[in-house]
Amino acid sequence: MPFENLLEVTVIKNKLTAREREFCLSFMQSGDAQLSARRAGFRNPDSEGERLLCNEKICAELERLSELRGRLLTALSVIGYQRLAFGSAADAASLLFEENPSRETLGKMDLFIVSEIRRPKDGAMEIKFFDRARALEKLASLSMERESSGSLYDAIGSVAERSEGDD
Repeated sequence: MPFENLLEVTVIKNKLTAREREFCLSFMQSGDAQLSARRAGFRNPDSEGERLLCNEKICAELERLSELRGRLLTALSVIGYQRLAFGSAADAASLLFEENPSRETLGKMDLFIVSEIRRPKDGAMEIKFFDRARALEKLASLSMERESSGSLYDAIGSVAERSEGDD
């Protein structure tokens, strides 16, 4: 199955011109057909943008890019929740001992799990962290969604295979 998708992607990419690919990438970013046609170098972006959106090859490429974006965002979400759930608090703890940390020092620290830093008037520092338990719960729910969606696709595929055999 993954190999078939790779072939489909190659066929679509080979059919698109460089300008059309640029249009698709720009459209995925902006959602504006005229602007995307202008960025891709089309001479009449007002009419070309709309015409391109009606092209089957362009629509197929936009669908492919949208699916890729969805998978990427899901993967990035999982990575973010993993960092929140399992990230180290060492840099945040060392920040407590810094009186006036420089931007350079702060730039080198991993403070991803920190939700808030405050310095009340008494000179102390308060650091609040994201809730690790909630991050773990979200990871578990994402994992369950993946498992259930995978089994749904498997079920649909097996039903389709059985119905093909009935012909």
